[in-house]
Amino acid sequence: MIGFQNVDFSYEKDRKVLHDMSFGIGKGESVGLIGANGAGKSTIMKLMLGLLGPDSGRVLIDGIEVKKDTLSDIRAKLGFVLQNSDNQMFMPTVYEDMIFGPLNYGLPRDEADRRVDEVLGRLGLEYLKNRYNHKISGGEKRMAAIATILAMEPEAVLMDEPTSALDPYNRRIVINTIKSLDQTRLIASHDLDMILDTCDRVILISGGRIAADGPAEKILTDKELLEANRMELPFRFAGR
Repeated sequence: MIGFQNVDFSYEKDRKVLHDMSFGIGKGESVGLIGANGAGKSTIMKLMLGLLGPDSGRVLIDGIEVKKDTLSDIRAKLGFVLQNSDNQMFMPTVYEDMIFGPLNYGLPRDEADRRVDEVLGRLGLEYLKNRYNHKISGGEKRMAAIATILAMEPEAVLMDEPTSALDPYNRRIVINTIKSLDQTRLIASHDLDMILDTCDRVILISGGRIAADGPAEKILTDKELLEANRMELPFRFAGR
């Protein structure tokens, strides 16, 4: 579903952010992307979305190379949940945000309405449909942002720090929402306990390179590996 083939990227000449990066994510996989600040996680997602272009190598989404003339096809396949939901939810109500994308993709209103109701029902969020975005909690807004992306019916969902700044109750609701998804998921986060709850596989990025790629529990219980890459064990393993 997602492939990086020998990708190099630099924001400035002679200062590489990503070095010969190669990995693949299969359809339906749930993968955590972890690493210290500045490791390259956000850059990887921006390359997938075509917001940036690689210096060399190729980025593929469902077999289609990400480049200028394929962006409309690529972005129809990917949904991106931003770290700050306020930057994503820009219409007055949850319903208006959810229906905006499908209508702009040319769906008839009755089909767009069906999608909205189906997604809200699947996530147990029917009560949010006609709520004003400025009157719902941070956790509810994060769930509504996820619902807005799912109404577009993407094949893969990218998430940037989906549990940041949430209280424990809303954090658990968002985690359960993520676990209920059947799309391919790539989740970038410093919340390693959440990654352990929602992902079967982890890719650890350090200095623009892949430091480890494997089963989530194996990587997230490797204290020596995490500390060598400026990270700490998840809280549940911190006493080891």
